[in-house]
Amino acid sequence: MINPVKIYPGVFIAFFLAMIALLIPWPQPVYAEVPAYYRLVILGDPHLPGRLIEKKEAVRETINSWEDVEMVIAVGDICSDWGSDEEYRLAKGFFSKLKKPFFPIAGNHDYIYETPTGPEGGLVIAPREIQEAKLKKFRETFNLPDYFYRQPLGGYLLLFLSSDHVDFLSGMSERQLAWFRSVLESNRKTPTIIIFHGPLKGTLKDYRRWINTPGFIAQPYEDIHGILKQNPQVFMWVSGHTHTPPTEESFASPVNTYEGQVTNIHNKDMNRGDIWTNSLFLYPDKVVVKTWDHQVNDWLQHLERTIVPPKLW
Repeated sequence: MINPVKIYPGVFIAFFLAMIALLIPWPQPVYAEVPAYYRLVILGDPHLPGRLIEKKEAVRETINSWEDVEMVIAVGDICSDWGSDEEYRLAKGFFSKLKKPFFPIAGNHDYIYETPTGPEGGLVIAPREIQEAKLKKFRETFNLPDYFYRQPLGGYLLLFLSSDHVDFLSGMSERQLAWFRSVLESNRKTPTIIIFHGPLKGTLKDYRRWINTPGFIAQPYEDIHGILKQNPQVFMWVSGHTHTPPTEESFASPVNTYEGQVTNIHNKDMNRGDIWTNSLFLYPDKVVVKTWDHQVNDWLQHLERTIVPPKLW
């Protein structure tokens, strides 16, 4: 004789509720889609307000219309001449109309010169206390924790380094160099891109008399050279300062590679002649560099480059 199965009320209720749960169309979790790439738009030396203000405004509005821009980077010389209060006021107003996240660094025109008291004035190196006041103005204008900083993005590390040396037009102070070394030492397995006002020595041909001279390369040269050789994760250097246009042969050429390790991406200023902007497309396994011609609103296809980050195991 088969014993009857006892059905307990609590078990029956639990079974009933479980069956109902299976039939209810519960909402599925929504996962954020990882983009195929991150696009960085590079602005070469804006020199605001300066010349060509209407062209500069048109460039800004074009960038605002690009839906895939992750950040806009200005590679120094935000201010036209001296880093005066008026220049900073106008620069802040200009970039307040940019609809994309903005990441600036300081160049020589943002801090190193005295502001003239009269309508005319040359470029005279300011005392250190004035330089420091202008660097503080730079930081406060753009709401930065410091004028050198870091930003991880898409598996890469971006280091934003500002000109802040007391003498060199495009140099780093000891304080900034110490920070630079420390951050790299702590991120040896992360492919790293440096944004700095001055280019690396020898990454352009001597197409003008000042190219590759001490005032127009990243300084102090020996210190930077040593830091880069000790940190093979650094594979790209993005610069302005030289105002190199895409029409120059060495704008995109094998000479741009420093010591077989770091590719220097040069950017023309926005203050004279035509305006072009580079875009960096950060993919997990490569960085594609493309140059946009703002005169004809199209890419310069012959200048497209692909840089592969180092293997860091």
